Amino acid sequence: MNDDTRNDATMKRIINIDDIALHPRPPEFSPDDPATADKYAARMGMIGTLIGAEQLGYNITVIPPGRRAFPYHNHRVNEEMFFILEGEGEMRYGGERHAVRKGDFVACPAGGPETAHQFINTGSAELKILCVSTRRTPEICEYPDSGKFSLMAAFPSHADGRQLLYVARESDCRDYWEGE
Repeated sequence: MNDDTRNDATMKRIINIDDIALHPRPPEFSPDDPATADKYAARMGMIGTLIGAEQLGYNITVIPPGRRAFPYHNHRVNEEMFFILEGEGEMRYGGERHAVRKGDFVACPAGGPETAHQFINTGSAELKILCVSTRRTPEICEYPDSGKFSLMAAFPSHADGRQLLYVARESDCRDYWEGE
């Protein structure tokens, strides 16, 4: 089928990788500490919403040489799958390190620290990754390196795409009965 014969319904479900705009990572996930900013950098192209995905999230993440996209983390609720489109690097996974390169698939099921993961671009060119995940909400992420956790909840009924993001350490927790 050529482009001229696609109808409007099909157009909503199909996008070419060349048409995906890459933007700096969303502000809530952008490091503002100069010491951290030297370690982390990524551009992302959101795909899922463009093609009408409802239960899976899709994006292209591009990591420059020497950088990481996100801190080492695990998801308690959502499963992720990654496909290396271009480049090479290293994947921290469950306390081990593995080389990754173009053509590799990586599965990251929901779980504890044994499923924690992070991509590091150890190559000389950009590391480009297709990321696919379930979109269950609320989500709990843990960050084994820093001892933090995050709670994220999306509000899909809001047109503005509002979400709650709370990042803390267990020591920040209040007693259930405090102030009652």
